[in-house]
Amino acid sequence: MADSASESDSSSVDGLCSVPISLTREQFQKRIDSLQQENKVLKLEVETYKFRVKSLQEENKHLKQVSVNIQAKKLNKKKNSLEEECLTNDLFRKLSQLRQEKVNLEQTLEHEQEALVNKLMRKIEKLEAQTQAKQQNLEQLRREKVELENTLEQEQEALVNKLWKRMDKLEAEKRMLQEKLEQPVSAPPSPRDINKGDTAANLTLHLQHLRNEVAKLKTQLLNAQQEHTEKMAQFAQEEKNVREENMRLQRRLQMEMDRREALCRHLSESESSLEMDEDRQMSEMSTSSHLSSRSMLSPAPLMHSSFSSNPHSPATSISGSREASNHCYHCNQSLSQINAMPSPSPPPMFSPETQKISHGAGSINRGKSQERFLKPAAPPPP
Repeated sequence: MADSASESDSSSVDGLCSVPISLTREQFQKRIDSLQQENKVLKLEVETYKFRVKSLQEENKHLKQVSVNIQAKKLNKKKNSLEEECLTNDLFRKLSQLRQEKVNLEQTLEHEQEALVNKLMRKIEKLEAQTQAKQQNLEQLRREKVELENTLEQEQEALVNKLWKRMDKLEAEKRMLQEKLEQPVSAPPSPRDINKGDTAANLTLHLQHLRNEVAKLKTQLLNAQQEHTEKMAQFAQEEKNVREENMRLQRRLQMEMDRREALCRHLSESESSLEMDEDRQMSEMSTSSHLSSRSMLSPAPLMHSSFSSNPHSPATSISGSREASNHCYHCNQSLSQINAMPSPSPPPMFSPETQKISHGAGSINRGKSQERFLKPAAPPPP
């Protein structure tokens, strides 16, 4: 545009040189005005062309930016698809590891439960044997106590009867002596009376001896009563100790049973939490694969479809394990029923017959499935 303006100026100058001198000043002025107007028009055209060039440059730059953005979007889509594939593979790998860890934990838990149940059974049998022995000892002590009481009563009765007989005899002798003493003396004493006097002295000595024997028997009776009281107190203390020991053993057994039930409940809750975590991971994985299949065509949908068509896919295995784990591995009841059931009152005692039945049921159930452990059945309350 600048070249065209310079050419117009040069042409105007040439025209002026070629114009005859006879032209007037007014004509020159008109000529200058027309040239100035042409110059203005040309400048306006130059400005319009400059604006147009600038707009074209901006449009070109915008188009380049758009093309760069499109390429970046394509690269981002490819990168996202690759990342989704990597995430899917990582999730499957982690899921398989978690499943393997779950199997190992279940096996370890089953072994620990078997060991704990066997240990508890041995403790319960030992406590039952101790309780039975203490009860037998208590019964024997009660029988001995009754026998001693009967023997003591018989001895006391015999002693009292003997004392009463002696007292009656002494009273009769005393009355006879008083009667003899009250009789008047009418004749001199004869040898026979002297013998009677000797008999009275002997009777007095015999009476004194009998009194001493009565005092001695009373002392023996008091000692026997005191000994009987001490033995009764000792038997009562032993009975109290046996009862306290029995109560302590019952409380200990109650604590062991509560601990076992709490452990069973805790294990069922942990299994349900593991199942919830697996369901959540599977739902996240399915949503991510669904989004990747909707965003663009990539190998991820094919992989997802192949996993869904596979009968041994993780989803089917997890759903199967979830259906299998809806029941507790220990008491073979549904988890909803276990959570809805209230805590039981004092647990029942286990007898050897029920222990044999529970061991037989546990062996049959382990023959059917190696991943379950049957809780021993509780006997009916006595």
